[in-house]
Amino acid sequence: MSQAYEKTTDVPGRPPRTPAVRDNSRHQWEKDRARKPRAACAGDGATERDTGLTTGDLEFHASYRLTGATPELAEAFGVPPGTPLLERTYRTRHATEPAPLSLVTSYLRHDLVEANPDLLDETNEPWPGGTQSQLHTVGIEVDRIEERVTVRAATPEEARDLALAAGTPVILLRKTSYDIHDRVVDVAFCTLPGDRTELRFTTRLERW
Repeated sequence: MSQAYEKTTDVPGRPPRTPAVRDNSRHQWEKDRARKPRAACAGDGATERDTGLTTGDLEFHASYRLTGATPELAEAFGVPPGTPLLERTYRTRHATEPAPLSLVTSYLRHDLVEANPDLLDETNEPWPGGTQSQLHTVGIEVDRIEERVTVRAATPEEARDLALAAGTPVILLRKTSYDIHDRVVDVAFCTLPGDRTELRFTTRLERW
């Protein structure tokens, strides 16, 4: 992850910004950790892996709320509109930088996670081991993750929140997690700043 320590600057006079390299192998890395004790995963997480930073370098914020499934989310989860969902909003930034590394909103089906009250409490964030570890506590094993990526110019609100120059592109990543019963168990929307994010994909092929 040596590249994570290289800094980027695209606005004159602005301090360098920490880049992030998002590799799709992160999902297996997270699954390998899901059954470990929380204490064993407390020292680092996906953000630390993507950036090369330490937990002490980061400022983390999470907020939760109960909401009803919009038509889009209802279709994604295969549930009726209005079905209770747990909406989780995350913002993580380098402690020396004003802007977060990304804007993330994740949705879980409330009926699948309510058995563990700890999963409904934002004060338990950051959860060591991440979402797969959280889902494991209620007996859910993630089987596969689908990610869809598009790019567009940042909206004025996104440019403000991510401290982007006008016209800077953002990467929109929609991540859908399926469990071993083919149920959608998590839908997450990530807005990644185009000036500091690299997406890296490694495809391993079975041998003949």
